[in-house]
Amino acid sequence: MSDPSRPDVLTVAKLPPFYLQPLQAAFTVHDRLHETDPQAFAKIAPRIRAITGGGESVVSRELMQQLPALEMISIMGVGYDKVDVRAAIERGIPVTHTPEVLNDEVADLALALMLSVARRVPHADRHVRENRWAEQGNMPLATRMSGKRLGIVGLGRIGKAIARRAEGFGMSIAYTGRTQQPGVSYPYYPSAKALAANVDFLVVITPGGEGTRRMIDADVLRALGPKGFLVNVARGSVVDERALIEALQQGVIAGAGLDVFEDEPRVPEALRALDNVVLTPHMASATHETRQAMADLALANLQAHFAGQPLLSPVPECR
Repeated sequence: MSDPSRPDVLTVAKLPPFYLQPLQAAFTVHDRLHETDPQAFAKIAPRIRAITGGGESVVSRELMQQLPALEMISIMGVGYDKVDVRAAIERGIPVTHTPEVLNDEVADLALALMLSVARRVPHADRHVRENRWAEQGNMPLATRMSGKRLGIVGLGRIGKAIARRAEGFGMSIAYTGRTQQPGVSYPYYPSAKALAANVDFLVVITPGGEGTRRMIDADVLRALGPKGFLVNVARGSVVDERALIEALQQGVIAGAGLDVFEDEPRVPEALRALDNVVLTPHMASATHETRQAMADLALANLQAHFAGQPLLSPVPECR
């Protein structure tokens, strides 16, 4: 028998202990039961009142159709492009996510990737560790980042945080997005291609989903040019990965810093073999402080819903 004071919640991702434990203290949690035991899931599905997961979690229309009592979806992540928000809205099911709390962390990593690929920091580390400094001498010269031109694809909360940091490096800043933003002094370009043609570093921090799929294509990379660097801290789907590999192999662009990939965690061997890229494992928000804040907000959204209070951070479509 279900305890009405502890609503049934289905998890659709492996949650970190600092989220799963308080979740289990407040709710009756069915941890990925739809994947691990479909028969048991079929029995409890009519009782599930909420879904929670991470930014990469798949919440399909088909899954929702199996949950007649579903009331809300809480995502621990700013991205939610694998949640069928349209299907949720049709049922009157709000979707929440965890924006704001990870802005600084993602912006920090964007700058770290810019510096790492331009100054070849990982390569320099290997140069010392493998004793090549002593045996072969100094590394080839790298590229300066200070004072260069930065283009930001998606000047949202995180994009603005990146811009503020870049100003500290004396960089000039321009941006593109769906529309020109009022009150923003940075130059605006109507497309990623137009922006790329006028910058040295192109940082991608636009939302994922069908509207931005492969926005950064071969044409954009050609516009960025042989002295330009691409940094992606958005979603792997935003960049045409095959075109990027070809551009890196052929010197169409100078290099790339990538935190996200099309088929995570599988990264193409051709990309891993390149010497002009810096690769990180989708870790932009991966600090103790920020992941805890994300977990706290995801839990707070669930608690607010079941207490009949306003949701703290519904996704834009549900505001």
